[in-house]
Amino acid sequence: MLTNTVRNTLKASAVIFCASFSLNIYAHGNEVHETKDPMFVGLALAPAKTVTAFHQALKQGDQAAARATLADDVLIFEGGVERSADEYANHHMLADMKFLAQMNSTPLEQQVYVLGDLAYSIARKRTQGEYKDNTLDYIGFETIVLKKVDALWKIAHIHWSK
Repeated sequence: MLTNTVRNTLKASAVIFCASFSLNIYAHGNEVHETKDPMFVGLALAPAKTVTAFHQALKQGDQAAARATLADDVLIFEGGVERSADEYANHHMLADMKFLAQMNSTPLEQQVYVLGDLAYSIARKRTQGEYKDNTLDYIGFETIVLKKVDALWKIAHIHWSK
């Protein structure tokens, strides 16, 4: 049985996914918009800054700063499922911090879009480094959904995969 938080997050993700295609296909018709790099869009937006702060906090091992970017009811898919910021902070976050401290990540693409009080960030990164006697080199994918909470952008959902 899905909780209301999970149900609402999944609904929001579906709406955002569908809206991103319809906005790109139909909203502009034949208009052509110049961009400096179409692989990197919306990075100056407030939600993008929240995503960047989250990544920096993880890389620097700053648990309090990373936790501050998360909505209390965040849903994180990374192999398993973590259903709250406290669950993530008390379990998998520390492992992520140890891992990221050893890795170099190169952004390949990031696009951030805002739809009212929801926003989403989609990204690809190349991750390289040595961890637990293993040499790693892979392309990872990240989808982050954010929501406004008391006028601040908070991360409501993360899906990481490679």
